Formats: sequence, C-alpha cells, structure tokens
Amino acid sequence: MERALLVTLGFKKDKGEWRLEDSAAELEELASACAVEVVDNITCFCDKPTPDLFIGKGKAEELNLIAQEENTDTIIFSGELSGTQQRNLEGVIAKKTIDRTQLILDIFARRAKSPEGKLQVELAQLEYLLPRLTGKGIILSRLGGGIGTRGPGEQKLEVDRRRIRKRIDSLKVDLKGLMLHRQVMRKRRKENALPIIALVGYTSAGKSTLLNSLTNAGQVVSESPFTTLDPLSKNIQLPNGENVVISDTVGFLRDLPHQLIEAFKATLEEVVQADLLIHVLDASHPYVYEYNKAVFAVLKELGIEDKPVITALNKIDLLDDQMWLERLKEDFPECVTVSAKLKTNLDALLEKIGKSFSGRMIQVEVLIPHSRMDLIDLFYRQGKIKAIKYLQEGIKVKVNLPKILYHNLLQRKEIG
Repeated sequence: MERALLVTLGFKKDKGEWRLEDSAAELEELASACAVEVVDNITCFCDKPTPDLFIGKGKAEELNLIAQEENTDTIIFSGELSGTQQRNLEGVIAKKTIDRTQLILDIFARRAKSPEGKLQVELAQLEYLLPRLTGKGIILSRLGGGIGTRGPGEQKLEVDRRRIRKRIDSLKVDLKGLMLHRQVMRKRRKENALPIIALVGYTSAGKSTLLNSLTNAGQVVSESPFTTLDPLSKNIQLPNGENVVISDTVGFLRDLPHQLIEAFKATLEEVVQADLLIHVLDASHPYVYEYNKAVFAVLKELGIEDKPVITALNKIDLLDDQMWLERLKEDFPECVTVSAKLKTNLDALLEKIGKSFSGRMIQVEVLIPHSRMDLIDLFYRQGKIKAIKYLQEGIKVKVNLPKILYHNLLQRKEIG
C-alpha cells in the first residue's frame, strides 16, 4: 500500500465557507478511496500560492524532512499544482508529488467500468497532463504505477505533445459518437413520451441508494466518493400512471476541476437533457448548505441552473435533532424529506414528481379493435388504465395517457 503525506492549504483569498480541517478531512477521504495509507495530514495557512513551489521554500523543506522520517512515497496537495510547481516540489522533497485533481482522476480511473467511462477518464487525464509536459518530462518518466498515474500510464505515454494531442482528438471523436448514440436513445424516449429525470447531488449523498429503493436497480452503493461513474437509467411508473426514466449520475464535488466537467459531458448530458432534476441532499451532514451551493455551481457551469429541481433531503434516519430538520424544510421550500436507505417517504417523493408532470397526462376513452391487443399492452406500459370493457365491437378503454403519446397515436390513426 502506498504511503502518502497530505498537505491541505488555506489562503487569505479563500472565502472561508469551508473550515481548513474540513477540507483536510475531505482530502483524506479522497486519498482513502485510492487505498492510500495516510501517514500524516498537515494543514497550514499561506498568504497566497507562490509561483515556484506553491508553498514557501521553508515549508517545502519541512515537508521533505517529514517525508523522509515517515518513509513516505507520495505527497498530495489540496490545491492544483502547475507543472513548474510540481517539478520544483519534487526537486526539493524528492518524492512523487500530486495534487487534488490527479487524486480525483485516479479515483475515476479505478471506478470507470464502461468503455465510455474509460474514454472519459483517459481524456481528462491527457488534458490535465498536456500543459505539464515541459522540461525533462518528469511526469512522464514515472507513469505506470501508484496513485495519480493510473489510466493513460498503461498506454505508455513516453510520447511528445503531438501524439498526445492526436490521441485527445481521437478520444473526442469517439466520445462524440457515444453522445450521438445517447441522443438517438433520448429521441426514442421522447417519441415514446418518456420524461427523463436525473438524480444529482454531492458525492455520497445517497443517489444510488435512492435509485435502488425506487427501481430495484441493484446499483453498487458505498460511502466512498464517486462510487457511481457510469450513468444508469431505469424505468419507473409514477402514481398517476405515467412512466418516466430516472438516471443516476456521477456525484459532484466542490471546486470540481473544469477539465473533469468538460471530459464528462457525455455522462453529464443525461443531466443537461433531463426534464426534471432530483437534487439528493444529505440532511445529516453539517455542510448541507455548502454542498447545496457546490452542486448548483456545477449546474451553473453546465448552463442548467434554472432547470426544474425537486430537493430530496436524504438520510433523515441519521438525524436526532428534529428542529434542524424543520429549519432545513424552511430553507428548502417544496422539498421532500426521505430516507433512501429505509425507503421512508418515497411515496411522497413520487407524488411530487407526478405533480411536476401532471400537465403531460390526459384521460381519454377509446375503442380498440380486438386485433390491436398491442395497444392495450402499450396503455398498460405507458399509462394507467382506469377501466376496460371487452365488447363485441372491440375493447373500450378509459386510460390516462401522456399527451404526446396520445397525439402520436391520433396522428398515425391508430386510435380514433
């Protein structure tokens, strides 16, 4: 197991919404997700990052002494390092040095299972690596083992900028093809009048648990960050009879590096194209308000901060203070309090989702020929049959149907 020394820095320019110790705890959680043994977690304040070492030379030399005494393999910084800062730090500390972005990329590389996910991880890693290919290529020289080197290291990246750019262009073409495939799938859903709902939220908020509780999806659940990397979509019928598609998506994180958002747009396209977002928020976490801001910061970067949102205050089973829950309900109007783990109040959540789509349904009464039992099957799958009578001239059905589906059937003259 790799031994790592964590360095969490706070700067005067920071707004102070997050305490330094909480930033350090999150960095340690990310490191643990990479199966790293944390030998120490050092926190310190600085006026501002220095252009050469990110921290002062004296602090860098101090870290060198600690790293040697603790037999450390890697130094992990909470801030994003430039290529120059990274090389200079390795020159002083004589240990592999990575930053928070590389740590997150390593987690993504571990969690990516689908071909699409692996392509996205490789693209993000290469785009992170490209501007750092200067000097003697110290980063390239150590690719292939340990945290911060997973993914493209296996592709033998002892190549120059030109070949890396060529690989980046190739990955973008492949991902564009996957995005087009997703667009075709979404078009079919739209034609079938299936609204799309995306679960969004801070990492470890309980999105996958909620998807499992609503749909029996069997999605892997863990307290570890970024357990879900590849999106999973499932059909579910609402109490009003309408069928919808609900998708689990990658968890968000504060200060999520821009290149990760760019690289994962193929995955996040599910969020962009959704008709409704369910924001799963951990009501038991002391940073619930900060998590809410972090999620909406990512939604803003995606250009969808104004999309309809239902807030699901999750993990209420972990709350002892009911006054705190009442305050949250005041601060998040129109929210639904749930426990995805215990399946508490999920009916109320489904009812609220149904109300969001209430204008999409229409109740009709139609006569179907006996030869068109496929339409009866469609009504059961896509709507809610209120009454059905088998008559000599046909099958009389009273049914709630999505308006789009009803008008499509009328246009194709499949019903009259």
